Amino acid sequence: MSLRAIVFDFDGVIANSEPLHFRGYRDVLAEEGITLAESDYYAQYLGFDDVGAFQAIGEQHGAAWTGGQIKNMVARKAVRLEGLERDGAILFPGAADAVRRAAARVPIAIASGARGAEIRRVLNRENLAGYFTAIVAAEDTAASKPAPDPYLRALTLLAPATGNNLGGAECVAIEDSVWGLASARSAGLKTVGVTHTYEASALSAADLVVGSLDALDIEQLVKLCSR
Repeated sequence: MSLRAIVFDFDGVIANSEPLHFRGYRDVLAEEGITLAESDYYAQYLGFDDVGAFQAIGEQHGAAWTGGQIKNMVARKAVRLEGLERDGAILFPGAADAVRRAAARVPIAIASGARGAEIRRVLNRENLAGYFTAIVAAEDTAASKPAPDPYLRALTLLAPATGNNLGGAECVAIEDSVWGLASARSAGLKTVGVTHTYEASALSAADLVVGSLDALDIEQLVKLCSR
Protein backbone atom coordinates (compact mmCIF):
# COMPACT_ATOMS: atom_id res chain seq x y z
CA MET A 1 0.00 0.00 0.00
CA SER A 2 1.07 3.60 -0.59
CA LEU A 3 -0.29 6.97 0.44
CA ARG A 4 -2.47 8.22 -2.43
CA ALA A 5 -4.67 10.88 -0.80
CA ILE A 6 -5.29 12.83 2.42
CA VAL A 7 -8.69 13.92 3.71
CA PHE A 8 -8.98 16.70 6.29
CA ASP A 9 -11.83 17.42 8.62
CA PHE A 10 -12.49 21.15 8.69
CA ASP A 11 -13.84 22.49 11.99
CA GLY A 12 -11.38 21.71 14.75
CA VAL A 13 -8.63 20.64 12.34
CA ILE A 14 -8.05 23.41 9.79
CA ALA A 15 -10.34 26.05 11.24
CA ASN A 16 -10.43 26.96 14.92
CA SER A 17 -14.16 27.44 14.56
CA GLU A 18 -15.67 25.15 17.19
CA PRO A 19 -15.81 27.99 19.76
CA LEU A 20 -17.62 30.07 17.15
CA HIS A 21 -20.05 27.26 16.35
CA PHE A 22 -20.80 26.93 20.07
CA ARG A 23 -21.56 30.63 20.32
CA GLY A 24 -23.79 30.40 17.26
CA TYR A 25 -25.77 27.49 18.70
CA ARG A 26 -25.91 29.13 22.12
CA ASP A 27 -27.29 32.41 20.78
CA VAL A 28 -29.92 30.81 18.56
CA LEU A 29 -31.03 28.41 21.27
CA ALA A 30 -31.29 31.25 23.77
CA GLU A 31 -33.87 32.81 21.47
CA GLU A 32 -35.80 29.53 21.78
CA GLY A 33 -35.59 29.57 25.57
CA ILE A 34 -32.90 26.88 25.83
CA THR A 35 -29.55 27.32 27.56
CA LEU A 36 -26.65 25.42 26.00
CA ALA A 37 -23.65 24.92 28.26
CA GLU A 38 -20.24 24.89 26.58
CA SER A 39 -19.35 21.62 28.31
CA ASP A 40 -22.49 19.97 26.93
CA TYR A 41 -21.72 21.18 23.42
CA TYR A 42 -18.27 19.60 23.42
CA ALA A 43 -19.36 16.43 25.20
CA GLN A 44 -22.58 15.71 23.29
CA TYR A 45 -23.14 17.72 20.12
CA LEU A 46 -19.84 18.64 18.47
CA GLY A 47 -19.92 15.63 16.16
CA PHE A 48 -23.27 16.56 14.59
CA ASP A 49 -23.97 18.71 11.57
CA ASP A 50 -26.25 21.71 12.24
CA VAL A 51 -29.51 19.88 11.55
CA GLY A 52 -28.49 16.89 13.65
CA ALA A 53 -27.32 19.08 16.53
CA PHE A 54 -30.55 21.07 16.71
CA GLN A 55 -32.58 17.87 16.46
CA ALA A 56 -30.61 16.22 19.27
CA ILE A 57 -30.77 19.32 21.49
CA GLY A 58 -34.49 19.66 20.85
CA GLU A 59 -35.09 16.04 21.80
CA GLN A 60 -32.97 16.44 24.93
CA HIS A 61 -35.06 19.43 26.02
CA GLY A 62 -38.45 18.12 24.93
CA ALA A 63 -38.84 20.69 22.14
CA ALA A 64 -40.99 19.31 19.31
CA TRP A 65 -39.47 21.43 16.55
CA THR A 66 -40.66 20.88 13.00
CA GLY A 67 -38.32 20.49 10.07
CA GLY A 68 -39.12 24.04 9.05
CA GLN A 69 -38.26 25.41 12.49
CA ILE A 70 -34.93 23.57 12.50
CA LYS A 71 -34.17 24.86 8.99
CA ASN A 72 -34.84 28.38 10.25
CA MET A 73 -32.52 27.90 13.24
CA VAL A 74 -29.77 26.56 10.97
CA ALA A 75 -30.10 29.67 8.79
CA ARG A 76 -29.96 31.98 11.81
CA LYS A 77 -26.87 30.21 13.13
CA ALA A 78 -25.19 30.57 9.73
CA VAL A 79 -25.71 34.34 9.83
CA ARG A 80 -24.36 34.49 13.36
CA LEU A 81 -21.31 32.39 12.45
CA GLU A 82 -20.42 34.58 9.48
CA GLY A 83 -20.50 37.63 11.74
CA LEU A 84 -18.27 35.98 14.34
CA GLU A 85 -15.70 34.99 11.69
CA ARG A 86 -15.12 38.64 10.80
CA ASP A 87 -13.59 39.32 14.20
CA GLY A 88 -10.21 37.76 13.45
CA ALA A 89 -8.07 34.89 12.15
CA ILE A 90 -9.83 31.56 12.17
CA LEU A 91 -7.18 29.07 11.04
CA PHE A 92 -5.16 27.06 13.53
CA PRO A 93 -1.44 27.96 13.55
CA GLY A 94 0.33 25.88 10.94
CA ALA A 95 -2.88 24.81 9.20
CA ALA A 96 -2.25 26.64 5.94
CA ASP A 97 1.29 25.29 5.69
CA ALA A 98 0.08 21.76 6.46
CA VAL A 99 -2.49 21.99 3.67
CA ARG A 100 0.18 23.16 1.22
CA ARG A 101 2.61 20.41 2.28
CA ALA A 102 -0.04 17.74 1.87
CA ALA A 103 -1.24 19.01 -1.51
CA ALA A 104 2.33 19.03 -2.79
CA ARG A 105 2.49 15.26 -2.25
CA VAL A 106 -0.97 13.82 -3.03
CA PRO A 107 -4.52 14.97 -3.88
CA ILE A 108 -6.34 16.26 -0.80
CA ALA A 109 -9.98 16.71 0.18
CA ILE A 110 -12.20 17.88 3.01
CA ALA A 111 -14.87 15.72 4.65
CA SER A 112 -16.83 17.84 7.11
CA GLY A 113 -20.12 18.27 8.87
CA ALA A 114 -19.94 22.02 8.23
CA ARG A 115 -21.98 23.69 5.51
CA GLY A 116 -20.25 24.03 2.15
CA ALA A 117 -20.68 27.79 2.06
CA GLU A 118 -18.97 28.12 5.45
CA ILE A 119 -16.03 25.94 4.40
CA ARG A 120 -15.50 27.69 1.07
CA ARG A 121 -15.84 31.14 2.61
CA VAL A 122 -12.91 30.48 4.95
CA LEU A 123 -10.80 28.69 2.36
CA ASN A 124 -11.31 31.45 -0.19
CA ARG A 125 -10.41 34.12 2.34
CA GLU A 126 -7.20 32.25 3.19
CA ASN A 127 -6.35 31.45 -0.47
CA LEU A 128 -6.49 27.71 0.20
CA ALA A 129 -9.50 26.57 -1.85
CA GLY A 130 -7.41 25.73 -4.91
CA TYR A 131 -5.41 23.10 -3.04
CA PHE A 132 -8.40 20.81 -2.53
CA THR A 133 -9.50 18.31 -5.16
CA ALA A 134 -12.86 17.82 -3.42
CA ILE A 135 -14.95 19.24 -0.59
CA VAL A 136 -17.63 17.11 1.05
CA ALA A 137 -19.89 19.23 3.25
CA ALA A 138 -22.93 18.57 5.43
CA GLU A 139 -25.39 18.83 2.56
CA ASP A 140 -23.48 16.42 0.34
CA THR A 141 -24.33 13.13 2.08
CA ALA A 142 -27.48 11.55 3.46
CA ALA A 143 -25.82 10.75 6.79
CA SER A 144 -23.18 12.73 8.66
CA LYS A 145 -20.37 11.60 10.96
CA PRO A 146 -19.98 9.19 12.72
CA ALA A 147 -21.50 7.42 9.70
CA PRO A 148 -18.89 6.66 7.01
CA ASP A 149 -20.79 8.54 4.28
CA PRO A 150 -18.66 11.74 4.21
CA TYR A 151 -15.43 9.81 3.81
CA LEU A 152 -16.87 7.36 1.30
CA ARG A 153 -18.01 10.34 -0.77
CA ALA A 154 -14.55 11.92 -0.49
CA LEU A 155 -12.93 8.70 -1.74
CA THR A 156 -15.26 8.67 -4.74
CA LEU A 157 -14.44 12.28 -5.63
CA LEU A 158 -10.71 11.80 -5.12
CA ALA A 159 -10.47 8.62 -7.19
CA PRO A 160 -10.11 10.25 -10.65
CA ALA A 161 -7.24 12.42 -9.39
CA THR A 162 -5.39 9.37 -8.05
CA GLY A 163 -5.75 7.12 -11.08
CA ASN A 164 -9.03 5.54 -9.88
CA ASN A 165 -9.43 2.32 -7.86
CA LEU A 166 -8.66 4.31 -4.73
CA GLY A 167 -8.94 2.25 -1.55
CA GLY A 168 -9.57 3.61 1.91
CA ALA A 169 -6.35 2.07 3.25
CA GLU A 170 -4.43 4.24 0.77
CA CYS A 171 -5.83 7.42 2.34
CA VAL A 172 -5.29 9.15 5.66
CA ALA A 173 -7.98 11.12 7.50
CA ILE A 174 -7.02 14.02 9.77
CA GLU A 175 -9.58 14.39 12.56
CA ASP A 176 -10.06 16.05 15.95
CA SER A 177 -12.99 14.10 17.44
CA VAL A 178 -14.10 10.57 18.23
CA TRP A 179 -17.06 10.99 15.85
CA GLY A 180 -14.79 11.93 12.98
CA LEU A 181 -12.35 9.12 13.69
CA ALA A 182 -15.21 6.61 13.77
CA SER A 183 -16.47 7.90 10.41
CA ALA A 184 -13.06 7.62 8.77
CA ARG A 185 -12.30 4.19 10.20
CA SER A 186 -15.70 2.88 9.08
CA ALA A 187 -14.80 4.02 5.55
CA GLY A 188 -11.50 2.14 5.76
CA LEU A 189 -9.12 5.10 6.04
CA LYS A 190 -6.02 5.32 8.19
CA THR A 191 -6.51 7.98 10.86
CA VAL A 192 -4.61 10.78 12.54
CA GLY A 193 -6.02 12.51 15.60
CA VAL A 194 -5.07 16.15 16.22
CA THR A 195 -5.39 17.35 19.81
CA HIS A 196 -6.87 20.74 18.93
CA THR A 197 -10.19 19.97 20.61
CA TYR A 198 -9.73 16.91 22.83
CA GLU A 199 -6.79 15.45 24.71
CA ALA A 200 -4.77 12.59 23.24
CA SER A 201 -6.45 10.04 25.53
CA ALA A 202 -9.81 10.77 23.88
CA LEU A 203 -8.33 10.11 20.43
CA SER A 204 -6.68 6.79 21.25
CA ALA A 205 -8.58 5.04 18.43
CA ALA A 206 -6.46 6.93 15.89
CA ASP A 207 -3.50 5.24 14.21
CA LEU A 208 -1.41 8.31 15.07
CA VAL A 209 -1.98 11.29 17.38
CA VAL A 210 -0.26 14.66 16.92
CA GLY A 211 -0.44 17.84 18.93
CA SER A 212 -1.12 20.19 16.02
CA LEU A 213 -1.00 20.47 12.25
CA ASP A 214 2.43 22.04 12.69
CA ALA A 215 3.56 18.59 13.83
CA LEU A 216 2.00 16.78 10.89
CA ASP A 217 4.79 14.95 9.06
CA ILE A 218 3.77 13.64 5.63
CA GLU A 219 6.43 10.92 5.87
CA GLN A 220 4.61 9.55 8.92
CA LEU A 221 1.44 9.31 6.85
CA VAL A 222 3.33 7.43 4.16
CA LYS A 223 4.45 4.93 6.81
CA LEU A 224 0.85 4.49 8.05
CA CYS A 225 -0.25 3.42 4.59
CA SER A 226 2.69 1.07 4.12
CA ARG A 227 1.80 -1.07 7.14
